[in-house]
Amino acid sequence: MINSACALVSTAYFPPVEYFMAAAGTGKLLIEDGESYVKQSYRNRCRIYACDGSMSLTVPVSLSGGRSIRSAKIDYSKPWLQQHERALISAYRTSAFFEYYQDDIFSILDSRPESLLELNTKLTIRLLGLLGLKCTVELTGQYVKEYGHGVMDLRDAIHPKKTVPDMFRDRFKPYYQVFSDKYGFIPGLSVLDLLFNEGPNALTFLL
Repeated sequence: MINSACALVSTAYFPPVEYFMAAAGTGKLLIEDGESYVKQSYRNRCRIYACDGSMSLTVPVSLSGGRSIRSAKIDYSKPWLQQHERALISAYRTSAFFEYYQDDIFSILDSRPESLLELNTKLTIRLLGLLGLKCTVELTGQYVKEYGHGVMDLRDAIHPKKTVPDMFRDRFKPYYQVFSDKYGFIPGLSVLDLLFNEGPNALTFLL
């Protein structure tokens, strides 16, 4: 049980399962949009389960407008979009629900939002809907270092170079993964992994 009114998270590209566990536990996601951009974080990358195990997908960004996360523009001069779509197809085309959700996901990517924050926010809201998760989403509007009681601050807790926080690790229930027969169950991947493999049943793994 999460005893917080909302979960405060950094913006994330195809966020990991923990984001949505927090959303399910609080009913509100507060996305930090007043911070400086941080490299090598979930802000512009995600992890999926590919045929060789865990695989990272990274969105290239330009910071010519400043270091603020709001100034992080997506660099479409590099073929990352096509590479990511091919990687997702390769990893999940045999999963039970990939074809069902593919168009909903790819339509946002193909719309080519200008900023990283816009792309991530649209993807997060779409994923909440596909998961059937009732949760409000707001942006902070400004950076606040410390929040008071009622805000579960996960801005630095969920990170690709850190282990899954204890509060979520114990809640991970193994679900079917396409390549689990080769490498076993991998927790903490992008929620896409859960959605493509479990479909409408994905919500039960978040509660």
